[in-house]
Amino acid sequence: MSTHDPHTDLVPQHEGETPATFANPGVHDHTPRQADVDPKVAKRVERQVLLLFTLSILGTIGFIWAYFALPPGETPDSMRTSNIALGVGLAISLLGIGIGGNHYIKVLMSNREHVEERHPQRSDDATREVAVAMLKEGAEDAGVTRRGALVGAGLTALALFPLAIVLPIIGNVGEDWNVKKLKSTMWRKGVRLAYDPSGRPIKASDLTIGSVAHVIPEDLHEAEHPLDEKAKAVVLAIRLDPRDIVSEQGEGWSYNGIVAYSKICTHVGCPVALYEQQTHHLLCPCHQSTFDVADSAKVVFGPAKRALPQLPITVDDEGYLVAQSDFHEPVGPSFWERLT
Repeated sequence: MSTHDPHTDLVPQHEGETPATFANPGVHDHTPRQADVDPKVAKRVERQVLLLFTLSILGTIGFIWAYFALPPGETPDSMRTSNIALGVGLAISLLGIGIGGNHYIKVLMSNREHVEERHPQRSDDATREVAVAMLKEGAEDAGVTRRGALVGAGLTALALFPLAIVLPIIGNVGEDWNVKKLKSTMWRKGVRLAYDPSGRPIKASDLTIGSVAHVIPEDLHEAEHPLDEKAKAVVLAIRLDPRDIVSEQGEGWSYNGIVAYSKICTHVGCPVALYEQQTHHLLCPCHQSTFDVADSAKVVFGPAKRALPQLPITVDDEGYLVAQSDFHEPVGPSFWERLT
């Protein structure tokens, strides 16, 4: 005769057979928290959660204010100030919601475990009425109906927070996404090539075979230009043995073996600056796109789909390297409006 221990997990079956059912293991005794037994503790936690939700609301309002009152501008200082203000506002908004909600759930909401027997998918009317009553009881147990200030503050924080994401998106709709701006740079006929970052003009005699110079327009360090204009104008000038040059992107665009190419990778815009003298290869460190500067900077390896744009250069009467014109094609990554 077999006996059944109500504390075991399995209903006894014949030896060697797979159990058909599992016994109800029961529910562990509930251990009350301080907030469950001490109204003062519950009230203190309620005030803490209310404060956190209020901070979240203030953080979102601060983000909105910073978005309109502190635009990025064109200088590093203004961009830094705008980014810090937006970041602090967004951080306070997120942390207030996250910490406040977590604190409320852990300390104030009911943490009792309930076990419900499985039943057919459609319960009878009497069972459904009991379920509705249990839901109402759970809401009452969680204190939602008794803590209107918390509910209001939490809902307000959640309602305001999306503005921190939506506003920047709406603010940028319809603006120029810099696609057209890639088609021209600060280089013009007669602009001298200068060392980056000193701004000192470069003479052709300064560069020996194998030399590499990071180049900007001569007046770039003095003029108040937007950062995106400065970024587009960066160039790499390399001196090769003229006999090693296989091809150029335009006739007479180099000077006595000195070639100049945009430093902006045509893949995703990383700075191309790793030069291997023996192979005349330029390497992009981001995704290993490789360009042959002796052969019009054509792609020899990697994900880039087109050559680096070449800057036509010559020398002026004093022997300084100067641009013959701007680039003849857009710099930077390829995009859908490009015709080549």
